[in-house]
Amino acid sequence: MPVTLFRQLRASLLVVFAAPIFCQQPLVIPKPSTALAELSTSIEDLATAASPAVVRISVRIRAPLDKDTSDHTGFVTNEEVTGSGVIVDSAGYIITNSHVVTGAHRIDVSVMTRNSDDHTHYTAKILGVDRDSDLALLKIEAQNLPTLTFFDSDKLKQGQVVMALGSPLGLENSLTVGYVSAPMRHISSDRPVFYVQTDAAINPGNSGGPLLDIAGRIVGINTLIFSQSGGSEGIGFAIPSNVVEKVYHQLRDDGRVRRGIIGVVPEDITPVLANALGITHHSGVVLSDVTPGGSAEAADLHLGDVIRAVDGKPVRDSLQLSAAVFRHSIGDQVVLDVERGKQQLQVKVAVLEAPRSPTSLTELATSDDNLVRQLGILALTLDEKVSGIFSGLRRLSGVVVAGIPAEFAGANPGLITGDVIYELNGQRLLTLEELQKGLAAKKTHDPVVLLVERQHQLRYVTLELE
Repeated sequence: MPVTLFRQLRASLLVVFAAPIFCQQPLVIPKPSTALAELSTSIEDLATAASPAVVRISVRIRAPLDKDTSDHTGFVTNEEVTGSGVIVDSAGYIITNSHVVTGAHRIDVSVMTRNSDDHTHYTAKILGVDRDSDLALLKIEAQNLPTLTFFDSDKLKQGQVVMALGSPLGLENSLTVGYVSAPMRHISSDRPVFYVQTDAAINPGNSGGPLLDIAGRIVGINTLIFSQSGGSEGIGFAIPSNVVEKVYHQLRDDGRVRRGIIGVVPEDITPVLANALGITHHSGVVLSDVTPGGSAEAADLHLGDVIRAVDGKPVRDSLQLSAAVFRHSIGDQVVLDVERGKQQLQVKVAVLEAPRSPTSLTELATSDDNLVRQLGILALTLDEKVSGIFSGLRRLSGVVVAGIPAEFAGANPGLITGDVIYELNGQRLLTLEELQKGLAAKKTHDPVVLLVERQHQLRYVTLELE
């Protein structure tokens, strides 16, 4: 054997026999602390108790088919999206997000059977939608369902442990745990809505599901996330439970939400504005207008008044004032701490109902019965529920255009939301059903003339049926 090879072999043997020989002993894991074990058990118990009241929502919507392909223009296909919801009344009332059910053709709700992996499926109908808060109320025909209760979201504290339940990406009955990152977070400059921010993982499909405290009470309804990847990055937002509960009761009672106003235009106090008007503090808001005939004028508020607090809570900016009024019901009173020159006043102002705009019509047209396919519109009979949105109409009966579904927009002859259709080919219309029957009696290429009021002017809208 060559010397070099022998030396290499001997060195290898020395390494092998010199190396220590270890026995495979299991690692010794310390016993978990009592607090950690109790936390784990508590979360397990909460998941078991709360999960049956959280539902998976499958929504079938119509969507344009290959809209980039001219050969398929005007064709639609059915698509399915999923979300979550929470049962808030044992008779089958379910809260979810309005964006979950927007454009719904059919809504399937999967309810977990108590103490079982089985599920029962129900077809749900929409009782009401409030797009300002992104909430919707569904109803299924069932009884004795498990429910969850609401917690006072004004009592939430930063750092509280919270849990999100729902069906992210369609994965039913998924639980994530986190903290309240901020109990009140404003994220949009044009909406007076504050959210509960959490780092509990929220993903597509969690929308409409509950955010719970450690007692299993609803502290919010999960609604959106900030994400650069499209998935959870620890910045999720829930609609506060106090807002959810108020919207729920209004949708259940009236099918819509009545918003309140006090008749003021608040402005943020900038350094320039403060110096020019002699305002000594930069906190609060200054009134740049007081609406004639409004409740603020009746309470003797003046242009230039500075509002420091609402209901005893300091006001930092105009959005915070709007949010405080937003949370009140019609008929409530808000208490304003007002500075007028050197005077310090406390003024009570009634919350009155804000005028409704035509865009709120879509909240009332939520079923296939409202679809007029030949015109590519959602429509409503001009009745007492709808007429309150308008003022000074030329006639007392007709059909109101409530929305233009994107999937049928190609059939729309130029109607817009808020139009009121009075006649079809010279025949007066009293109800939506009359319009639908009149169009159904027409044949392909028949001429159609609609007499329409738009912005207090009458006009003809013409088309040939396709």
